Amino acid sequence: MHGSCFVSGFLGVGSAVRPGLERNILVRNRRPAVGSGRLRMVISDSKPAAAVSKPTQKPLSPCFSSGPCKKRPGYSLDALADAPLGRSHRSKLAIGKLREAYSLTKSLLGLPEGYQVAIVPASDTGAVEMAMWSMLGERPVDICHWESFGKGWYGDVVKELKIKEVNEITADYGQLPDLTKVNPAHDVVFTWNGTTSGVRVPAGAEWISDDREGVTICDATSGIFAMSLPWHKLDVVTYSWQKVLGGEAAHGMIILSPKAIERLESYTPPWPMPKIFRMTKKGKLDEKLFDGSVINTVSMMCVEDYLDALKWVQDLGGVPGVEAKSMGNLKVLEDFVGSRSWIHFLAADEKIRSNTSVCLTLDLPKEKVKEMEKLLEAENVALDINSYRDAPPGLRIWCGATVEAEDLQALCEWLEYTYEQVK
Repeated sequence: MHGSCFVSGFLGVGSAVRPGLERNILVRNRRPAVGSGRLRMVISDSKPAAAVSKPTQKPLSPCFSSGPCKKRPGYSLDALADAPLGRSHRSKLAIGKLREAYSLTKSLLGLPEGYQVAIVPASDTGAVEMAMWSMLGERPVDICHWESFGKGWYGDVVKELKIKEVNEITADYGQLPDLTKVNPAHDVVFTWNGTTSGVRVPAGAEWISDDREGVTICDATSGIFAMSLPWHKLDVVTYSWQKVLGGEAAHGMIILSPKAIERLESYTPPWPMPKIFRMTKKGKLDEKLFDGSVINTVSMMCVEDYLDALKWVQDLGGVPGVEAKSMGNLKVLEDFVGSRSWIHFLAADEKIRSNTSVCLTLDLPKEKVKEMEKLLEAENVALDINSYRDAPPGLRIWCGATVEAEDLQALCEWLEYTYEQVK
């Protein structure tokens, strides 16, 4: 079952909690020395570390990818038994499933009155592009980015939409830019959680004015459901199912506030609008899109999987329960990193440190980090934990709530072992 990221569900993940990580015991080194013509024993002050033994336990699931992410604990394909396969997505049964998904999404996220939800094409990327192509250009735009995806949104606004008045507010990987530079009279585009840098927006987003004139477009794909979002400050929120929920890829979600809807109905961009980006008809919001109709055909199997994930969130106690479990997972890594000198968080400031996509750097050259990754994969301990291609060399470990703390504890033992093997 090598490489399977939901096999742990059948093995009963979480049924037995492993003991805490053992610390290596340093033993003083006794060595012979010559003095006054006779042999005597000297106790050295140096404390070389004992050799790190190969761990005897492995994570029950090796899936720590930051997307697509591990399926929920206990997952099996039986969860898809009620999917209306072979039925039209316009059938009464299918539309009922879509409406259920929208209703449960609104309830779990605690969306305010008047906020609308829809499934859209092309994952989170499609949802962000849909918002930018439909709404930007009416006023200047502030783009805040501190990792690769946010930088991509900046590039699209400048090179594709060719908006003239664009302010770039940026920071290096591991840092957060000065978000107080955002002008409330401008539109703003930003990521809530930088999936490739492990840096998130601090809770509350106080830098967003309650009296703003512009709209806020927030890519929240690796944060939503695992981080509390201040909905009154967010006008467009996008995400996909394959991050915190452990759902399937290719489908995107878009959430619109009344302010965002007003922008759609009052502003027509000067460029042609592709069909998959259209949210209005005859100058008004296409309400059918937010009531069970879709722009293009959806996979009803994936919708069923999304419903299963939402019900899992409900069973955990909603967003607070998911966030608490994710924070507990992060704590496992914080305890490990805090007691070792050779591994570090890319986000050194814990106030901006992600509790989902956790990025680490190591005191190793890039090729040695690659050796570590290969050893961990060969042992079926950890899959797909390499840092993003544009990020500093290191590891990226998913700590969302679909991952179990005891699996992270086991992984930490293997991180220490493989580090000692390659250094």
